[in-house]
Amino acid sequence: MTEIHWVEATTLEELWEGEILDVEIEGEPVLLVHLLGGEVKAYQGVCPHQEISLADGDWDEEHAVLMCVGHNWEFDLTSGVGINPAGCRLYSYPVQTEGDAVRVGIPQDGVRHYNRWPAT
Repeated sequence: MTEIHWVEATTLEELWEGEILDVEIEGEPVLLVHLLGGEVKAYQGVCPHQEISLADGDWDEEHAVLMCVGHNWEFDLTSGVGINPAGCRLYSYPVQTEGDAVRVGIPQDGVRHYNRWPAT
């Protein structure tokens, strides 16, 4: 089993419900999402298509859909699954919230954590 290193990424004071935030954790771009209803998710911070920052995309918090500004790829940020095109997926990091702290788990396996499309 891969060891997970927990890193405090931000606080709920900095990441309000309905917002997204890009952070860098241990050299990896990470997109934090505070979904309506309170759940916090963490995904790879770049689009699997051309590695454009996802935080620059168009965020529809009511439907939890993010559209990358590069070529309008869309992602369901409740799951990380690609809507357009279907079949792609964002790498998902484990998240913990305790009090106001938001922590992201980084696997200590020595590889960069992101998915590319098409899968290589």
